[in-house]
Amino acid sequence: MNLMSLFEDIYPEFSPRIRLAPSPQLANTIIEETRGGASPADVFWAVDAGSLGVVAKAGATSTLPKEVVNTVPKTFHPNDQWVGIAGRARSIPYNTEQFSDADIPTDIFAFPREERFSGVMGWAPTYEAFQAFVTAMRVLNGEQKTKQWLRGMLDQEPTEYPDEFLVSNAVADGEIDAGFANHYYALRVKTARPKAPIELAFTNNDAGALINVAGVEVIQGTKKKALAVAFIRHLLSVEAQEYFATRAFDYPMIPGVPPVGDLPRINELNPPNIDLAKLADLQPTLALMREVGVL
Repeated sequence: MNLMSLFEDIYPEFSPRIRLAPSPQLANTIIEETRGGASPADVFWAVDAGSLGVVAKAGATSTLPKEVVNTVPKTFHPNDQWVGIAGRARSIPYNTEQFSDADIPTDIFAFPREERFSGVMGWAPTYEAFQAFVTAMRVLNGEQKTKQWLRGMLDQEPTEYPDEFLVSNAVADGEIDAGFANHYYALRVKTARPKAPIELAFTNNDAGALINVAGVEVIQGTKKKALAVAFIRHLLSVEAQEYFATRAFDYPMIPGVPPVGDLPRINELNPPNIDLAKLADLQPTLALMREVGVL
């Protein structure tokens, strides 16, 4: 049962009309609809902060009440135009038959330099989460250093995959020894295959330690703002947060709900200090990745 079905069972009058599409596509649609007069959408639910930021920057959102968002760390509702409902941490899935935790650098910039990672890494450069990570690197470290990192990684000859679940599966299968992926993909692999030789490592205070979020925002002009805000309040309830943690393996956004398994708590990670709204500036990242030859 998915979360929407669960809500419908609890609240018989709740009958959502859901439009599914990639978050950047939906963001552009909402912006165009709003500019044209009004969007039929009441709430935008996106899988990344960048798409949320694009819609907010276009003036297509309503400010969320403080009492709804204040249980969430400020980083994940930077201007109250949107709020994170589930966190996803960048990580390094690695094969435990090839590496130990001590073998994995805590500095993302070490991976292009170290010979042991030559020919044994995997990545998914066309995948949204990877592009958000590169955007974070560009924002934090500038274009030149980001280019150097990408070129250095290309020299390491990583295996390319279409998404990060496949990267994590490849680690577990021994096709590659380590990779770059959001944390929950390795957990999904381990749930399906408890004995798979895959674990997670995390870098410190750099783009490789980015914590991005799935989040929601209320669309400007909705005639159902109170209902939309109530919906978001429920997404931040203990029950919904436990659902995200135990079903999707996301990081909960509110105190008191732990992540699953042996994951470090979100306040035990060391992510970079970055305004997640800046992840909306994706086009310079794509241009940079094309210039280097990653895309």
